Amino acid sequence: MNTNLSRRGLLGASAVLGAALPAAAATKPTPKSPTAKKPLLAPTPPMGWNSWNSFATTINEAQTLEQAAIMTRELRPAGYDILTVDIQWYEPGASSYTYAAKPVPTLDDHGRLLPAPNRFPSSAGGKGFKPLADRIHALGLRFGVHLMRGAPRLAVERGLKVLGTDISLADIVDKRSICPWNPDMYGVDMSKPGAQAYYDSVFALLASWGVDFVKVDDLARPYDAHRAEIEAIHRAIGRTGRPIVLSMSPGETPVVRGAHARQYAQMWRISDDFWDDWKMLDAQFTRLENWSPYIGDGGWPDADMLPLGRLALGERDTKFTPDEQRTLMTLWSIARSPLIMGGDLRHLDAPTKALLTNREVIAVNQASRDNRPHFVEDGMRVWTAKATNGDAYLALFNTGEKPGEIGVDLKLVGLPATVSVRDLWTGRDLGKAAGRFSVQLPSHGAGLYRLS
Repeated sequence: MNTNLSRRGLLGASAVLGAALPAAAATKPTPKSPTAKKPLLAPTPPMGWNSWNSFATTINEAQTLEQAAIMTRELRPAGYDILTVDIQWYEPGASSYTYAAKPVPTLDDHGRLLPAPNRFPSSAGGKGFKPLADRIHALGLRFGVHLMRGAPRLAVERGLKVLGTDISLADIVDKRSICPWNPDMYGVDMSKPGAQAYYDSVFALLASWGVDFVKVDDLARPYDAHRAEIEAIHRAIGRTGRPIVLSMSPGETPVVRGAHARQYAQMWRISDDFWDDWKMLDAQFTRLENWSPYIGDGGWPDADMLPLGRLALGERDTKFTPDEQRTLMTLWSIARSPLIMGGDLRHLDAPTKALLTNREVIAVNQASRDNRPHFVEDGMRVWTAKATNGDAYLALFNTGEKPGEIGVDLKLVGLPATVSVRDLWTGRDLGKAAGRFSVQLPSHGAGLYRLS
């Protein structure tokens, strides 16, 4: 997880290159076909919870299980089922959003990271995350972990060798390939003998623990410099035989690499770390617009976690206003970004739960198609999509600094001249609209509608 919260430059609308794959690409041939495709690892945008926004590097086993129990009770019925332990679970002394200059991660004899037993007691004796994963699975959840790209620097210093080989980790790493914000790892030079075997060993270990989801950081930027490692990680996951979802982080992933990202991962970050700041949220509109051709077919442009509720080691609640929180959920839903809650679930209040679990809104995220932005007027954003039965979804956003009427001519955005309108956030039917539909929205506010 990158602690640099500065925003990177936005891609212009002209940066949208390529086209979405046809819907037929996701259909399964007959089982006997020699070209039969494997089932998609992420047929819909992943939904879950991640520890970074609320626990930084510090989460431990007891806290993980506490979050899992609340998630099972409060969020799992709405579809949130992936619990992910974020960065430095292997670091015994991790304490904040900053990283020790000289980390001492917990390692096995082949340079593979292990949970720090002082923080995850059930991992003692070489058990790794398997006991914890088993308990997460027993709750009906999937278990995810965070990794940094590369091999641990400490393993190189100790002269450790790749599992099943006589090749030293020092011979496969590139000491010039380092993360600018985290000191844990060296990049792996995939041209070296033993490089793929190293990644294979890492993901074989994760698979043996029962890991279902891996977020690999320092991977998607700079993209071309890490392309060989992206492909190596993809191969390593495939060789485990376990259906592990790969999330690439952080962004910006370049839009011109969208086809490659979708081929080798199920999620890829479209921005640097996203936090509860309106300027950051406003910037995500353009990024998600640029990425709209790549939504679907098992691949999901990832606008990052939802910084809602209690954040930052319990120091504060989200800075987003209630209107901005609705805008956040509306945008992530209509653009089908993964829905990964970041706030501490021990402080989940009724308004936040209602925001996260609105079934009609989640249906837009999980089961819509043809999601596309429209450019109608400054100070507003408009998206449409189609429901599974052919109804239309319409998302309206007031990105300006004053309340105002936000609306569209139905024909202009490809909708029928007369429609029946349902407000998905309130669950109320609003009657018919003819020719044009408009609503009053607060500054930084949003509405989401189903049009029949």
